[in-house]
Amino acid sequence: MFTLIKKGQVFTPKSHGIMDIFIVGDKIAMVAPEINIPYDIFTDITVLDADGLSVTPGFIDQHVHITGGGGEGGPATRTPEIMLSELTTAGVTTVVGLLGFDAVTRNIPGLLAKARALEAEGITAYIYTGAYQIPARTLTANVRSDLVLIDKIIGTGEIAISDHRSAQPTLAMLVKLAAETRVGGMLGGKAGIVHLHLGEGKTGLDLVFQALAQSDLPVTQFVPTHLNRKKNLLKQACKFVKMGGTIDLTAGIEPEKPSPDALNIMESLKLLIEMGISLNSVTASSDGNGSLPQFNDRGEITGISIASVKVLWTDIKKAIRAGVVTLEEGIRLITFNAANTLKLLPAKGIIAPGSDADLVLLNPDLEIDKVYARGRLMVDNGNAIIRGTFEK
Repeated sequence: MFTLIKKGQVFTPKSHGIMDIFIVGDKIAMVAPEINIPYDIFTDITVLDADGLSVTPGFIDQHVHITGGGGEGGPATRTPEIMLSELTTAGVTTVVGLLGFDAVTRNIPGLLAKARALEAEGITAYIYTGAYQIPARTLTANVRSDLVLIDKIIGTGEIAISDHRSAQPTLAMLVKLAAETRVGGMLGGKAGIVHLHLGEGKTGLDLVFQALAQSDLPVTQFVPTHLNRKKNLLKQACKFVKMGGTIDLTAGIEPEKPSPDALNIMESLKLLIEMGISLNSVTASSDGNGSLPQFNDRGEITGISIASVKVLWTDIKKAIRAGVVTLEEGIRLITFNAANTLKLLPAKGIIAPGSDADLVLLNPDLEIDKVYARGRLMVDNGNAIIRGTFEK
């Protein structure tokens, strides 16, 4: 019930030096340079010596296909549901699940059930309503009521634009969906964002800029992702950030034959810094458990694999080690910035009294050593000690 973490290098995500953290149940009760607990009062207490370890907020991955994705190559290419330990060993303590290309054999009820299952197993989970296409797939009559009535639904996504797999939405369709999402978010006390899938199509963010120019929607209504799939797309996204928007980078992307001008996380961050973009307006996610299809020039599938959530910290760690960003800046992308965008503060994304006890402890090599989710130790020495219901 009580955990005292001693002498860790604490990042809240701001660096606060050597601190102690006292956890009561699933909440952080105290953060201070030294915490002395009266053991005659708190008899059921675990003390962890974190000397030499960096302590960060639990990672937030806002784009994971928790019920599986894929299907571009037929039924055999549908990816399986994600398992709890795949998330926790990647440092993820809060996940946002979503549907993608396949909203026929995958659906919102199944997505919601999986989110509740992950919560029961120990982490925090939310979902987006909808999928690639417009009109959006929903649980209730419409997007607005989904956001108001379903606690786990915090926005709409991933809505595909500028992609040969999208439903090729018109400007009016996108504006209508965004307006419904905005109102639903306001009524439900949610972020109410439209999480946009950007493919490698010709139009890039043009439709979003048109929506902002021809409606009263604020720029914060849209959060586009996969922007590092093309260098020119990421440059276009700089305009979006300068208008006040937030963009999401996708980990695991590397230049390859179909997309030679794609940028990995490290190169993306370099470019954004060179363009004068504040990293406070940038997040990162894994696209974990989704399919990674390859297409030829005729749009025919030539290969497919499955994405891992582990690429999220792997890619950010590379940027930190290379000196592109500091440890504090790298952590912020997947903690505070993500929580701020999703309106999960102050429960998530920070280390502070009253926040959820979601913590990642990193060794001197920046490898994940321990993970706490809502005060419970889930990963120790890099290995999952708590597993999902059907995990071996």
